[in-house]
Amino acid sequence: MTPSARPTGPARSGGAAAGPVLALENVGWSVGGATILQDVSLDVREGEFLAFIGPNGAGKTSLFNLVSGLVPATAGRVVLDGADITAEPPHARARRGLGRTFQTSSLWPASSVAEHVRLAAQAAAGGSYRIWRRAARFRDEVDDVLARTGLAHRADTPAQALSHGEKRKLELAVLLVGEPRLILLDEPMAGVSAEEVPALCELIRTLHRDEGRTVLMVEHHMDVLLGLADRLAVMHHGSLLALDTPEAVTADPTVQQAYLGEKL
Repeated sequence: MTPSARPTGPARSGGAAAGPVLALENVGWSVGGATILQDVSLDVREGEFLAFIGPNGAGKTSLFNLVSGLVPATAGRVVLDGADITAEPPHARARRGLGRTFQTSSLWPASSVAEHVRLAAQAAAGGSYRIWRRAARFRDEVDDVLARTGLAHRADTPAQALSHGEKRKLELAVLLVGEPRLILLDEPMAGVSAEEVPALCELIRTLHRDEGRTVLMVEHHMDVLLGLADRLAVMHHGSLLALDTPEAVTADPTVQQAYLGEKL
């Protein structure tokens, strides 16, 4: 198995397989002479769930930062739906349907769950950030997203009163009002209690399988990934070490030695 192996992922309806929704072509990122990412190439098909694993410092979050436009690619190309977005800023990529969550929550502690989602809806529509203007226009949209993410009963709750799992759901709710086609989730289970993990996994599974969204996810919990991912990408020292089905990756001796030191 090699990183160049690219099994065909889910295709759009209609018979013939479509091109990748996201293509990374030999991308790299160097800072001050230090190479953070090197020669990463992969294709992501419409509707696929691709999970990234690897040791701490392997380049997983750096790759997500590059794809979402937070850091510049110093080599290669990032192609979204056939368009070269390598030089585009994050907000332009968001308008193209790329959504992103982060390892650390960046919510407003005193603002309610509904206020977070309403502000995101106004921003997505190009409206004012002031919550007292045109709020009624977005009420149905807010209610719908809160229902889909299991937060309807917490609509009036300030973010600071939410559990870690509920905060992760709120981050997804904020993302969903922009109707992203491609979602990047960076360690969504971080800080979430064991009791809340199953519900959060089910929400992510629903976004992928029922709503048809393409998902890329970084996660250290292998038991979570094995129940969600179509393929696993293994990062090591800023490069793509392996890319294949979960069964093939977890059985690969090279991956076991580099990532885990033992069989999965």
